[in-house]
Amino acid sequence: MGVFTYESEASTVIPPARLFKALFVDAAEVMPKALPQTIKSIVTLEGEGGPGTIKQTYFGDGQYVASLVERTDAIDKENLSYAYTVFEGAVLANTYEKIFNESKIEASPDGGSVCKTSTTYYTVGNMDAKADEIKDGQEKQMGLFKAIEAYLLANTDA
Repeated sequence: MGVFTYESEASTVIPPARLFKALFVDAAEVMPKALPQTIKSIVTLEGEGGPGTIKQTYFGDGQYVASLVERTDAIDKENLSYAYTVFEGAVLANTYEKIFNESKIEASPDGGSVCKTSTTYYTVGNMDAKADEIKDGQEKQMGLFKAIEAYLLANTDA
């Protein structure tokens, strides 16, 4: 199995606790509203939101995958960190055994946030990670982040 890790960072004016809540705690409510054409729903299949929780995300018509299944590995509401593993769905494309994501939200000097994410791809057998698929995945992650940011700015009560 090959292992490839990529780091990313995104900044926003949204305060850390509010951003963390929208991205990770209330994602099932916020994401379909922020990205209605992309995400139909997020359903908890097992668990209460803590480590071990299994969630399935259903994507909109015309998206490159119909759904994916992820497991929450860690959630720390005090330190604003969250980790999860995608282990099922076409997003793995017979290339990846799993994709592990770990995010930490920190305060920025201007009162906003910086979201630092590490994504680790575990390939099947000796396959190489596909650079274009990884780049596409990172662009989708950034698009999701920007859509959540726009939603929170437009909906101050969310």
